[in-house]
Amino acid sequence: MRRLLGSLALLGLALSACKNTTSLAGGSGGSGAGTTTGGTGGTGGTGGGEPATKVGKVDILFSIDNSRSMADKQEILSLALDDLITGLANPPCLDDMGNSKGQPGPLAECPAGSTRLFQPVADIHIGIVSSSLGGHGSDACSTEGAGKASNNDRGRLISRSDPTTNAQVPTYEDMGFLAWDPAQALVPAGEGDQAILVQRFKDMVLGVGQIGCGYEAPLESWYRFLVEPQPPETVTVDELGSVVWQGVDIVLLDQRKAFLRPDSMLVIVSMSDENDCSIREEGQFYYAAQQKAGNGAPFHLPKARAVCATSPLDWCCFSCGQKGPMDAEGNPVCADDPTCKDQNGQTIYLDDQTDNINLRCVDQKRRFGIDFLYPTSRYVDALSAGTVTDHNGQVVPNPVFSDLDPDDAVTTVRDPGLVLFTGIVGVPWQDIAKNPNDLTQGFKTAGELTQESADGHTVWEIILGDPDTYSPPLDPFMLESVSPRSGVNPVTGTAITPPGGALNPLNGSEYTSSKNDDLQYACVMPIPQPRDCTNTTTACDCEDPTNDSPLCEVDPITGDPTLQTRAKAYPGLRQLAVLEGLGDRAVIGSICAGQLTDPTLPDYAYRPVVASLIDRMRPRLE
Repeated sequence: MRRLLGSLALLGLALSACKNTTSLAGGSGGSGAGTTTGGTGGTGGTGGGEPATKVGKVDILFSIDNSRSMADKQEILSLALDDLITGLANPPCLDDMGNSKGQPGPLAECPAGSTRLFQPVADIHIGIVSSSLGGHGSDACSTEGAGKASNNDRGRLISRSDPTTNAQVPTYEDMGFLAWDPAQALVPAGEGDQAILVQRFKDMVLGVGQIGCGYEAPLESWYRFLVEPQPPETVTVDELGSVVWQGVDIVLLDQRKAFLRPDSMLVIVSMSDENDCSIREEGQFYYAAQQKAGNGAPFHLPKARAVCATSPLDWCCFSCGQKGPMDAEGNPVCADDPTCKDQNGQTIYLDDQTDNINLRCVDQKRRFGIDFLYPTSRYVDALSAGTVTDHNGQVVPNPVFSDLDPDDAVTTVRDPGLVLFTGIVGVPWQDIAKNPNDLTQGFKTAGELTQESADGHTVWEIILGDPDTYSPPLDPFMLESVSPRSGVNPVTGTAITPPGGALNPLNGSEYTSSKNDDLQYACVMPIPQPRDCTNTTTACDCEDPTNDSPLCEVDPITGDPTLQTRAKAYPGLRQLAVLEGLGDRAVIGSICAGQLTDPTLPDYAYRPVVASLIDRMRPRLE
């Protein structure tokens, strides 16, 4: 690749004349956040002091990571699905003292002297999209070959029962989603048997699989399905080396129209054990995922200018392969950076150690001088604004706040307060729990996340920092790093354990990444069944018999640490940024479950985040 493209003019990358903004030649200008019309809605959701409208319909979209190591988490999620469906379809009956008098059934009356916590929701749509959108124009994540179809699920609803076959779970009208309809009021009628609904839901979750694209785009996947006005049929690269969208995905638009009712509560649940890597599909941003150069050698990006390491927002932080900003006379604004050239005056490229393909989405501005990902404001605005900017740069109505079927009798359109976003992401549960010593008390609410602690810090400062200023999280467990970290968790006082040390309750310990191709963990948890990594065909994290990973224990048969007993999660920083931006319309949970041994307790599996979600939905349900 060295001379394949010349210099990052070689990538066709050019700096915008606007300070601190990097754009790529060939881009449409439509990648940013949508234009806002109206407020964000807040709890009431009307923005004008009017009473909040309550609804009896709910559309729930799950965006589930289907990359390596996700099968365990999908299995744990399946354990909480009955809680979710029962919690909405058959809420408890309470007496005047708030004591439960049972759950007599979705259509049954409460016992005398008691009333429902809220009216049972008798109209629910449930759909799933995966995190795989292909290579975004790069050579990564091809769908050619057996078992590779799930590398690009295209943002469409998926209802498979196995990612390696064409087996499908039965769905409503074969549209890819489930419809809960106990009263059989829909035309045609939906599913009226709760046990069948839950089982199909579980089958779909487990069918998402873990053989999808390793450049996970859990944020862009739900955006593609719900928001993108003209989703592409294909994403390719033209003769100039720039991404082009071809055609319109009519299948996706038909699914969206059937799934998304304008007068429902829309709930998005995004689950991933990694940070989001939603690569911009325009210009040549796809080089963030490029694997090979034209001659078959590994592809590597040029290094960033030296100033990027300490000041990524600096006017002169850009790639060594870019010309940089120019003044009105066409002269460079920034002085030459001698660290960008080798002794022969050629642009310096990174190598396998400094530009490992598994870490392309980590700390991009400091490492490459370019942020190749969509801004997180894109997703905040998509769930808040009446209009969005499409791929061609045109401001158009936002489908989330539009009537997609004007020919039917429904004319009401949801307000932003009826759009909730739930993130089940990589963060120590202790950081976001009401009581860091007892998850049975549940996760903090949006309001509690913004309250300052005794030392003057909010939870957001602890787990996220300030991405806009590149200020890191205060919790060292939430720092993205290949090398072992150090420090103390500010919530629990737990110190990070060096490789090989006694395991701590948050992430076990740091470990040695022998190939320099992996990050340290934000948190770990036990897996439902230990896995022998010397004899398995599924993803396994303990194959190396010399590893010092906290995920692994010594196999009593071999004497090597090749028995995987724990699952991992990395800091989910971009998802957290979206959650913070949505304020009280966000629900946050940890993908590292509190415990998996006692299903009767409220901290079992993902029950705490399901409880938080239902509690947040309740004020707007009839």
